[in-house]
Amino acid sequence: GAGGGGAAEITLERTPTWIVASVCSVIVLISLLFERLLHRLGKRLTKGRRKPLYEALLKVKEELMLLGFISLLLTVFQGATQKICVRESLMQHLLPCPRNGAGAAKSVQHYAAGATVFTGVVGSTRRLLAGGGASSDYCLNKGKVPILSIQAIHQLHIFIFVLAATHVILSAITIILGITQTRKWKHWEDKIQQSDDNGPQMVRHVQEFKFIKKHFKGHGRRWEIFGWLRSFFKQFYGSVTEEDYTTLRLGFVMKHSKGHLKFNFYNYMNRALEGDFKKVVGISWYLWAMLMIFLLLNVHGWHVYIWISIAPFILLLLVGSKLEHIITELAIDVAQKNTAIEGELVVALSDEFFWFHRPKLVLLLIHIILFQNAFEIAFFFWLLVTYGFKSCIMGKPAYAIARLVISVIGQLLCGYSTLPLYALISQVGQVKNSML
Repeated sequence: GAGGGGAAEITLERTPTWIVASVCSVIVLISLLFERLLHRLGKRLTKGRRKPLYEALLKVKEELMLLGFISLLLTVFQGATQKICVRESLMQHLLPCPRNGAGAAKSVQHYAAGATVFTGVVGSTRRLLAGGGASSDYCLNKGKVPILSIQAIHQLHIFIFVLAATHVILSAITIILGITQTRKWKHWEDKIQQSDDNGPQMVRHVQEFKFIKKHFKGHGRRWEIFGWLRSFFKQFYGSVTEEDYTTLRLGFVMKHSKGHLKFNFYNYMNRALEGDFKKVVGISWYLWAMLMIFLLLNVHGWHVYIWISIAPFILLLLVGSKLEHIITELAIDVAQKNTAIEGELVVALSDEFFWFHRPKLVLLLIHIILFQNAFEIAFFFWLLVTYGFKSCIMGKPAYAIARLVISVIGQLLCGYSTLPLYALISQVGQVKNSML
């Protein structure tokens, strides 16, 4: 019967079979098309000997499977959560939105109003009030409320779907941007492969080399500050120049492939970039922990959502500046040790130039930055779909748009500049035999 003046929910046993079959067919068809698309992409990567990218694709599949399993658990234990009862007073603490007033009636009205947008988007005609259904009555009869309402569970389903979609899309964009950046490197590599190395070895003053001219301006604190400022701005307009590439390439060849000056450094760097991408595409346990901490601290008045977008962007700028400054430090190191050089300029890069002498720490920071940006973008669109643009949980419209813009810029900058730059600098100092 229709209790409380609302329409009764229609179960599967009262639903026409053609509707059930049609809906299931559409869902299965979409799932199969997506699975076939990933399968074909995997075959192309395997045939093209892009093993790191193929392993990254497998990692994305694992993440999607994990998110699907989480969604399945929410569905399976939906009834059980309705029987976990708590005092209503406990539900009034650590809220993402301010209370609209005291009393359960106003709370229910608030949740119902928030559900309007969600219901309109997914086309549901189901009654999704916090107190509806026999399961909710179980707690109401005890004078308590369920720990998680039916409405909240449905909204979590939407969040998981948006997070999964955002993760896949941004992962693809990141590797596309990285490959686009390295296309310039191929042109420089082709010039080196076509050049003649049998000419006379001339002795030149160290300041005559373009690499030194651009990166070393002099000694003293003033020039040191200038070097950091230049490194900061260089990550935006030209993270890797031709002089940077050729100098770092020669440093790598002389250290790891001596006697083989025609070594194809570009192909090696492509494999290195794909290997780094494979490491940053996954969602590790510490990233899940950060996600849970944010969900816990997203309390009204704490403004955590501002820091979740600004902090990764500031960290990204610091990482990019540090990587650019390592190139400057290489030039300073050569200029201080030599007055004149016979032949070509050779730099000696080592792990000592990195923070705590650990290049992998920088990759870890890039991993965190990419995840935080992806989460912020997914969180924005989930709130937009579920609650609407003017919801209290979204925050002020100007701040919401600013957070989204910062996250998008950070994602693009990281994919196009920071990650390829890290791959180039980190691989010059160390080598993986499997990639040679």
